[in-house]
Amino acid sequence: MSAVKAEMENYLEQFRFREALKEAMNLARIGNKYLADMEPWKLAKTDKDRTATVLNLSMQITANLAIAFEPFLPFSSQKIKRLIDKDTLKWNQLGAIDLLEEGHSLNAPELLFEKIEDEVIEKQIQKLLNTKKNNELKEKQVNPVKMPIAYDDFAKLDIRVGRVLECVKVPKADKLLQFRIDDGLGGRTILSGIAEYYQPEELIGKTICFIANLEPRKIKGIVSQGMLLSAESFAGNLRLIHPDTSLEPGSEVS
Repeated sequence: MSAVKAEMENYLEQFRFREALKEAMNLARIGNKYLADMEPWKLAKTDKDRTATVLNLSMQITANLAIAFEPFLPFSSQKIKRLIDKDTLKWNQLGAIDLLEEGHSLNAPELLFEKIEDEVIEKQIQKLLNTKKNNELKEKQVNPVKMPIAYDDFAKLDIRVGRVLECVKVPKADKLLQFRIDDGLGGRTILSGIAEYYQPEELIGKTICFIANLEPRKIKGIVSQGMLLSAESFAGNLRLIHPDTSLEPGSEVS
């Protein structure tokens, strides 16, 4: 253990904190290996004197750990000192094997670190992801308005209110949903690439807006008779435009 102090000081003086921490961790590994190899819980049945020596040396290592980890984990270091009832340990004592005198009394044992359950870790990860997402949304810039158009150009669009009668996924097309729309004029079929944002069953019965006078277009062998209106959120999600449900299918949007 005497070499630990020199190695740690060398790394700390060069601001190589990671390497210094590794030296402290190595000291902890030495202590763990020593206990595992000596097995004092078994040795006590046959050789109490040897057991006392093993436990004494283990506690000396523990006292050294309280010193070695103080630059990195000051609160945990203080807790170790409190548990071994030795708050006077100083850096220049690191490496000594007589930090606790024979017969020294210890305080009641307790866990040094609380075990963190997977559920708690997952919640913290999700919290970080949510924070990241919120920050990204705050930084998102609204796209500039497109070039002005004449009112007559807009007036050419026939935007209507419809109600979703049926909605199914289009086979072999991951993004497409096939809608049967009550348009007040006998009904029509419209395809929309929003399958990754909605489940078909959640859209049945919903009131939507659509462009009624687009030229029919065949997609995947199905004739689509219009376009559903949707908005894209800053997060990149598409959401359908839902007008007041009191509007009847076929109502014009102007």
